[in-house]
Amino acid sequence: MRVSRQRGPAPKAGIVHLGLGAFFRAFGAVYIEEATEKSGGDWGIIGVSLQSPTTRDLLAPQDFVYTAQELGPDGSRLRQIEILRDVLVAPESPEAVLAAMADPAIRIVTLTVTEKGYCHDPASGTLNMEHPAIRHDLTGDLPQSAPGYLVRALQRRKAAGLPPFTVLTCDNLPDNGRLVKGIVLELARRIDPDLADWLETEGRFPATMVDRIVPATKPEDVEALAARTGYLDAAPVMHEPFRQWVVEDDFVPAYGKDACPDLGAVGVELVDNVTAHEHMKLRMLNGTHSPLAYLGYLAGHETIAETVADPVLAAYVKRLWTDEIIPSFTAPPGVNMAAYADALFNRYANPGIRHRTWQIAMDGSQKLPQRILGTLRDNLAQDRACPGLLTAIAAWMIYVGGTDLDGRPIDVRDPLADRLRTLSDGASDAQGRVAALLGVRDIFDAGLADAIRPEVTAAYERLATGGVHRTLEALT
Repeated sequence: MRVSRQRGPAPKAGIVHLGLGAFFRAFGAVYIEEATEKSGGDWGIIGVSLQSPTTRDLLAPQDFVYTAQELGPDGSRLRQIEILRDVLVAPESPEAVLAAMADPAIRIVTLTVTEKGYCHDPASGTLNMEHPAIRHDLTGDLPQSAPGYLVRALQRRKAAGLPPFTVLTCDNLPDNGRLVKGIVLELARRIDPDLADWLETEGRFPATMVDRIVPATKPEDVEALAARTGYLDAAPVMHEPFRQWVVEDDFVPAYGKDACPDLGAVGVELVDNVTAHEHMKLRMLNGTHSPLAYLGYLAGHETIAETVADPVLAAYVKRLWTDEIIPSFTAPPGVNMAAYADALFNRYANPGIRHRTWQIAMDGSQKLPQRILGTLRDNLAQDRACPGLLTAIAAWMIYVGGTDLDGRPIDVRDPLADRLRTLSDGASDAQGRVAALLGVRDIFDAGLADAIRPEVTAAYERLATGGVHRTLEALT
């Protein structure tokens, strides 16, 4: 027996979501369903897969219903999510996606397309005009990229005399709303300057901070859920108990009180400016998740929970928070950063969450500028030592070289994987590899690269010759 709807049809659609992966289904969709149940409104979600039909093919036979399973240290709880109305596959039917986004009933388009999905230069934040999908979207009416879909759908709405939809990004990017606004306006100005002017005035791109750990669902998770419930759910999502969503309260005003679901009623923090929360989460969580992923992987640990159970890596991450990350930014009002760090450590140590180091290590070329390099720059400006962050960069460099410390191959998943591997292979020693990788301007600007080269080289050499534990123990 397959999982099926228990609460009747989903509400009429008010949201299109681009990039329907596990994170949004375990996070944003849950909040939106709860808000709709509590306060009403037509806030059903049409999901869009921008690359593969897999999610659609798994969900369609069960009427787009799925289970969200909370994994806590003391067991798990289940919730059936029924807010999805449909899932479209962009490569199969780009016209259907544009038609959905241009529908007058749609008031919000949310996104979780990962850092690389915005087709931008992570070092500068500007749109990469040489990206193949962007080059296509400059002239093609049926787009390929997430920015292309946003621009072409908004173009249709303007031509029809409709207000724009609010663009609500849920990706881990610094100042994400303003970044996405800049990308959309840059593309719109190339295609239709009047459209860009209209969006400057009428469009809204609120910044957000999202926080929930969502490991990839494995076949054994599906099997265990079926054994527990007696029905088959081919597309469940797993998540930790913790969640936090902070959103700038800046939605398209033309829709009045119907501009967004009643998110505040279900615990979403609606604020004037999300920057302080964003810095806290990006630097404290994402900014340690990536170092733990690279160093944990190189130390032989499969998951983050295993990594922080290692006393040497546990001491490393705690010192990273205390000495290098917390001093680099201003905390949100009323937040005790030491208590926040303790809570993060407990979340990492949750044995119910098997968040693989290899999964977190993906797309590092896109993540490093947001998660680590901003903190590094601020510390260097204050003449504050950063041995932990510099060691993390060295660990990333070894990782993208494609071979671990014991000579075993690494399956590196990154948009720049081939280029990074070629640069690493083209150098004969640590000094050459570090110099070559610091020369990748998509990631490192020249000034920062010059400033950190000696210390990153030394950290690379220590890791390559002494391993992770000896290197980290020497930092104390």
